[in-house]
Amino acid sequence: MGDKHDFERAERSPDFERRWLAKLHRGLREKAGQEVADAVLEGAESLSSESEGLEVIEWTCDAMDRLDDLLEEETRNEVLTGCACQYPRERLEEIRKVYAETGDLALVHGMLQKQFLETTRGFLGLDEGQMEDIQRMGWGVAGVREGDRIIATKMPFRFHEFFEVENPTERRYQFCHCPRVREMIREGDERLSATYCYCGAGFYKGIWEHILGRPVRVEVLESVLQGDDLCKIAVHLPPDAV
Repeated sequence: MGDKHDFERAERSPDFERRWLAKLHRGLREKAGQEVADAVLEGAESLSSESEGLEVIEWTCDAMDRLDDLLEEETRNEVLTGCACQYPRERLEEIRKVYAETGDLALVHGMLQKQFLETTRGFLGLDEGQMEDIQRMGWGVAGVREGDRIIATKMPFRFHEFFEVENPTERRYQFCHCPRVREMIREGDERLSATYCYCGAGFYKGIWEHILGRPVRVEVLESVLQGDDLCKIAVHLPPDAV
């Protein structure tokens, strides 16, 4: 009998749900085995981009509860970081090569920050004041280095809209990058496990693992899902990389 939760063939499709489920399935299978994967993913085979938002949210809440019950914290966080969207690898290649040649963390961190600022300014059409605000608040891909950690604060998903609203709930809605979490924030739904935000943390894990060529650990410090004003991730660097 085939694996009803094998979404691998859909991973390159334009269907966001199926691609995400493919990554979740692979991580569960590799870290915890097929039995746990089947238990966590029960009902996922019926989901797609055509599914109604409420249906996806209900399934996601239940799946994260099952994940929390079945796996230790470190393992479930590893599974979720593997589900993240990834920064384009081609944009990291020169930075990776410079690090391999020099081992200079400060240099490559500066290169990543410069790349992020140049790209963001053009993409969002920001003025000098807004660019200064972004740097002052430590927002963006590169984050701020603090000893053996990099503290990365996400940019608001809807940058301009974020600054146009004052209601705390609406600001958190405009800040969040995840379509599932945004709708839950707007509805005041607090059921989704905080484990889920390790998917977003995986974005930064992927960046620094590619640059350094070795594993890093990430930690969710703050998230709008948990009621914070923004999402903040700590990237714990290996001792020999600092």
